[in-house]
Amino acid sequence: MHFLNQPPRYLFFTGKGGVGKTSIACATAVQLASEGKRVLLVSTDPASNVGQVFGESIGNHITAIPAVPNLWALEIDPQAAAQAYRDRIVSPVRGVLPETVVKGIEEQLSGACTTEIAAFDEFTALLIDSTLTADYEHIIFDTAPTGHTIRLLQLPGAWSGFLEEGKGDASCLGPLAGLEKQRTQYKAAVDALADPQRTRLILVARAQRTTLREVARTHEELAAIGLSQQYLVVNGVLPASEAAHDELAAAIHQREQAALTAMPDVLKALPRDQIDLKPFNLVGLDALRHLLVATTNGSATSSIELPAQLDAPSLSSLVDDIAADGHGLVMLMGKGGVGKTTLAAAVAVELAHRGLPVHLTTSDPAAHLSETLEGSLSNLTVSRIDPHEETERYRKHVLDTKGAQLDAEGRALLEEDLRSPCTEEIAVFQAFSRIIREAGKKFVVMDTAPTGHTLLLLDATGAYHREVTRQMGNTGLHYTTPMMQLQDPKQTKVLIATLAETTPVLEAANLQSDLRRAGIEPWAWIVNNSVAAARPDSLLLRQRAFNELREIDSVATHHARRFAVVPLLKNEPVGVDRLRDLAHHITEEA
Repeated sequence: MHFLNQPPRYLFFTGKGGVGKTSIACATAVQLASEGKRVLLVSTDPASNVGQVFGESIGNHITAIPAVPNLWALEIDPQAAAQAYRDRIVSPVRGVLPETVVKGIEEQLSGACTTEIAAFDEFTALLIDSTLTADYEHIIFDTAPTGHTIRLLQLPGAWSGFLEEGKGDASCLGPLAGLEKQRTQYKAAVDALADPQRTRLILVARAQRTTLREVARTHEELAAIGLSQQYLVVNGVLPASEAAHDELAAAIHQREQAALTAMPDVLKALPRDQIDLKPFNLVGLDALRHLLVATTNGSATSSIELPAQLDAPSLSSLVDDIAADGHGLVMLMGKGGVGKTTLAAAVAVELAHRGLPVHLTTSDPAAHLSETLEGSLSNLTVSRIDPHEETERYRKHVLDTKGAQLDAEGRALLEEDLRSPCTEEIAVFQAFSRIIREAGKKFVVMDTAPTGHTLLLLDATGAYHREVTRQMGNTGLHYTTPMMQLQDPKQTKVLIATLAETTPVLEAANLQSDLRRAGIEPWAWIVNNSVAAARPDSLLLRQRAFNELREIDSVATHHARRFAVVPLLKNEPVGVDRLRDLAHHITEEA
């Protein structure tokens, strides 16, 4: 493995949920410890299963792993850290400030930025020279802070005044007002991250076009702020030997190889490792010791029994219930890489096929969607919103208005505020909102939507109303927040997309909680790209399918009021016919 060649003291693994960061971090820790190095493994993953992997109870204190000499582990619970962080900020003002103001502060501190900053606050001490870590030759971090969080910590220390003067509305700067440690300590931690002699970042991805595009953006964002020592690990690649076993395995192999060939040039320039898809669950030392080595023939067991047919509703059965209303807004939500765009297109095609007028609107950069669907069904129209253009337009507008009277320091704060993850959600949603009113007379299917946190934040601060008013100027048009429409299940149905894997299901459950705080009850869940629903013949894929059954059962029994399972298709679901195959649970090509 290239990323293990002369490793520096700090190794950070970063990537989207479900790509295998924790497994690779644990396997790396085991390998370095087996070489006689004293290793500390630190997880800040909200879905951390480090303790489960090693069969030990770890928690928020450094714990020796008895089965692995020279290895210690620490699990920082980011949700608990964020809650303690919020309590430190909110408790002093509760009962002093009006309740509406307190609720606004709490909402400002409920987003992903707060969780990440609170976790960074916890592990800062591990990144600077201290007695706590002096005995360890390597410290391995499962999940790294984003470029946005690091830039926030590099900003001038004028956050509190900036916020008090009302210059930051839908802001990720709010969490910074509660930092209690010395800024010099944060500077030392950020400096350690940017020092290639001390730190190496390992970008973990899957061999999928969308995932590789996202990782390329992460690479460029981190490189732009000085974190240049980066390696790429492509995890879970189906071995070529499996492609001979069945048509599905052959199709997956071909798709993955095409994605690797077409990966962005910035990633091709990085040192790269590839890890084969494994048939076994990555729990226990034996599994970890085999993760970073090539798959051997016969590693998959032939004794796996799968149901003859997965007992789960199809996407078309959900669409039957949606169609009964005759019109309305359908919003697809979920983390990156779960297939929201494809599912939105499939829902739109199914509704249109029933003779209903449908407008599919997407922020997906892949223009082939509109090319494929445009004119294919007479009652289906497609529009595409460019997230980059909308975000730049929004940023420019805010800087030209709010930023016009700010000094250099204030403008720097505002510019970073506008780089927050919320900003793109706000900008794209404003563009979508011009289309939403059509849902009173037809179906509007929306691919990607703002999280409940963003909606509440906009609603609490009034920023949404003010920005819309500024944008509309003297047009005379009346506009109100769409929150009431989003909260009415007769007008809006939110569909949460996920994969049948542990981390994506947990992330979807967190998204559902986020929406419920905003008074929005998700209408259904969709488990996408299910291997189990595709009924594979490949032994390795059958093992993967067997592992999915537990997650599908978890969605059905614990998380979703109603759900559907969509199979992984042999061919990319592009075009009306294949989208209908996907919706109807058809896995064999006609």
